[in-house]
Amino acid sequence: MSIEIRDGQVIVRAPFYARREEVDRLLWDKRDWIAKHLALNQRRKEAVAGIQPLTDEELQRLGRQAADYLPGRVRHYAALLGVRPGRITIRAQRTRWGSCSSKGNLNFNCLLMLTPPEVIDSVVVHELCHLKEMNHSEAFYREVYRIYPDYDKYHAWLKQHQPELMARLG
Repeated sequence: MSIEIRDGQVIVRAPFYARREEVDRLLWDKRDWIAKHLALNQRRKEAVAGIQPLTDEELQRLGRQAADYLPGRVRHYAALLGVRPGRITIRAQRTRWGSCSSKGNLNFNCLLMLTPPEVIDSVVVHELCHLKEMNHSEAFYREVYRIYPDYDKYHAWLKQHQPELMARLG
């Protein structure tokens, strides 16, 4: 059985044969987790209330800024890591800040241009480290912290501000 919080609702997934008592016990056992995530969900909703989505023109401008700025940061950190990335693509994504394909191509969200430079660098380093480790193992994070010791600080900033930043996409 599993519990999910979506749009302020508690969703329970259980096998067809599960008894009501089992579901009730799960909900009781997880009541603190449920309350915490419902409150977090509400705070995120409040954080994005009234945020104006970016216009197409503004998104295009952010895309151009990212295309001008990010390749230099990629080159800088690729040299420190000793990796050779492939193509760099800029997109307006609703769920990701960056990604790295198995071919070594990097994708970045144009909304990164709305974040501090240190946050941008943390995402660049994260994606470049996937050229050495295509996972999120200890070895991967050892490499991330070797290059960017303050990674946790900027990763936390991005996680905290993600709802309002992503809300800019409308």
